[in-house]
Amino acid sequence: MTVAVYRSTPSPLHAILLAGTVPLFLGALLSDIAYFKTYEIQWSNFASWLMAGGLVFCGLALVFALVNLIQADRKAGRPLLYFLLLLVTWILGLVNSFQHAKDAWAVMPTGLVLSAIVTLLICVTAWIGLTNLRSEV
Repeated sequence: MTVAVYRSTPSPLHAILLAGTVPLFLGALLSDIAYFKTYEIQWSNFASWLMAGGLVFCGLALVFALVNLIQADRKAGRPLLYFLLLLVTWILGLVNSFQHAKDAWAVMPTGLVLSAIVTLLICVTAWIGLTNLRSEV
């Protein structure tokens, strides 16, 4: 039994972009929670800007993930799962951004739910994307 290690760790810039999305989307979720509790409109504005930053970072990480997927020896398994999760996260983040573009009073509760889903997805995606891939051969 031989253990082969497939290095699928991202490049340093890719890792920075991927890791940077987590606090941005988490900050948007926390801002939505603060808005839900206080109804101070500025919290909704903060969430919108944090989501915009998260979408930029996530989109750039998505480009790196696509290039890595194209260059990968195996087009299935973990590299494909990572790319698809990142793509779904970006799409739901964009939908959430459109939701937050509405009037501040119309954002809740859909914006809060979408922010929670996007934050959970980006945490799982970052975990998968930043860990080494080990497989027994």
